[in-house]
Amino acid sequence: MIRAEDGIRVSDVNLLYDRVLVLEEVTLNLKRGTVTTLLGPNGCGKTTLLKVINGLLKPDGGVVSVEGKNVATMNPKELAKTVGIVSQTHNTSFPFSVMDVVLTGRMPYINAFSMPGDEDLEIAGTSLARVGMSHLRERPYTQISGGERQLAMIARALAQEPRFLILDEPTSYLDFKNQVMVLKMVTDLARKGDFTVVMTLHDPNHALIFSDEVVLMRKLAPGPEGNGGGVKRAGSGNVVAFGRPGEAMTPENIAEAYGIKVEIIEHNGRRILLPL
Repeated sequence: MIRAEDGIRVSDVNLLYDRVLVLEEVTLNLKRGTVTTLLGPNGCGKTTLLKVINGLLKPDGGVVSVEGKNVATMNPKELAKTVGIVSQTHNTSFPFSVMDVVLTGRMPYINAFSMPGDEDLEIAGTSLARVGMSHLRERPYTQISGGERQLAMIARALAQEPRFLILDEPTSYLDFKNQVMVLKMVTDLARKGDFTVVMTLHDPNHALIFSDEVVLMRKLAPGPEGNGGGVKRAGSGNVVAFGRPGEAMTPENIAEAYGIKVEIIEHNGRRILLPL
């Protein structure tokens, strides 16, 4: 039985950058085994919220818990064994093999100054196989395509043996085919492995297709002079809507988040969002 505390809980989170309020009153309950997409315009706090969830940023108020544990009190190794992260950029100029890159996901399990053991090699190899990259294990990471690099980074995260996957713009810099390939891979992993996936996306239509739930966010408007410069009207917060894609992504909510008018049409049982 999956309980609410088995997932990710974000409770009344606030965060400021240089006295500018970026996140305000964010409260979410992300269920275990689901794919949740953070969606909204640039500057609305999507990536910042991911960094708060994975412990890279400490909120100025509120609490984030994973499986009932306060992220702020978890040590880095414990957190790395629980949450796998795939960031937007992951370039390297040194020609490590794809297998070597994936093996770095085993760092939380390897003692300092030790080499990866047989179990680490097996888990890294299995992770590559899960994303269909076994045939490229010896290829230099610098010589594979952007889509293949993204899959390698997902394999690296899987090698951590996490129960949660956090992906920041996993389709950035990818062509249409590779965008779809990566998103299908992510959702397939969630379905087969009982992962909880939290990701940010730019394309609302991708969110409609590949998400169980959507967090639709808006950018906070600047506050008045002398009031910290970043406070939106009291109690408004970043989150416009949170729920199933078809319920959260209404034309009214999209207009509130992005400031544009849209219509939603249905084709072969799928909803498509079109700007007006």
